[in-house]
Amino acid sequence: MADALPTKPSVAVVIPCYQEAQTIGKVIADFRRELPAATIYVYDNNCTDGTAKIAAQAGAIVRREKRQGKGYVVAAMFDQTDEDILVMVDGDDTYEASHVHKLLEPILRGDADMTVATRLTNHGDNSFRPLHVAGNRLVSGIINWWAGANVSDIFSGYRAFTRDSVRHIPITVRGFDVETELTLQALYRGQVIQEIPAPYRSRPAGSFSKLNTFSDGFRVLLRLFLILKSYKPLTFFGGLGLLLLLLGTAIGSWPVYSFFTDPQHTVHHLPSAVLAATLVLLAFFSLGVGLILNSINLRLLELEKMVTKSGNQNLK
Repeated sequence: MADALPTKPSVAVVIPCYQEAQTIGKVIADFRRELPAATIYVYDNNCTDGTAKIAAQAGAIVRREKRQGKGYVVAAMFDQTDEDILVMVDGDDTYEASHVHKLLEPILRGDADMTVATRLTNHGDNSFRPLHVAGNRLVSGIINWWAGANVSDIFSGYRAFTRDSVRHIPITVRGFDVETELTLQALYRGQVIQEIPAPYRSRPAGSFSKLNTFSDGFRVLLRLFLILKSYKPLTFFGGLGLLLLLLGTAIGSWPVYSFFTDPQHTVHHLPSAVLAATLVLLAFFSLGVGLILNSINLRLLELEKMVTKSGNQNLK
């Protein structure tokens, strides 16, 4: 059971930054206006354009993460902040600070562990690169199939979390696939995610995106593959086993047919028969691996919940 929020929960706005000198001052000012009581942290990921200096002058607490990559930055944010609610937003001034209240509402009501600002219904003409929307929908569709969820914008960088949610999400990635892992890890642990439609602006002139369509897209798909294999082993290895079984049956049908129709019952297609038998054996082996790993996963999830429950009781 998630920890209840205090009557007046503390809020932190955490902003990962890499070369955002042009926009970081405005982002800090906008969130200071909307959340005057919040603590604003800017995480400098080896910026060389003066982002950290501008952030400090704007009144933010600046921390540096020397390991390059947004995944490292998000992991540091989760480890180094103690506020009851975290609002994560990019420092490129593409998100509306005024929508933070809508993000916080479900969390303050106790209806969500994580809220996500979805960008696909209201965005500028040049907000997304070619293929980004299609890629977003593809990955979201795979996750919805995997987890039985209904997410629509897997890559949004504007999110809010409870402290309890953050404490249960391990970050293992290094780069821009961190948003994908945030969603997958939360869904796997049964957390409630609510999406809030929000406007998404184009980057200001002179500001540039650090995303690479193909390399980062490949990294996201690889992360999906690895998490599916690790967290849904029965689905992964069972599906692989079914595929191998169908392939083995198709290849073996001709040798079997030849054997029974030959008057002397001779196997005329020995290589095909051997290949078919091998594929069928591999199919059952794959299914067995999936069953074993699925049992281990369930026990580990039980253990994680028991450890968490024990830790919560010790804190009280």
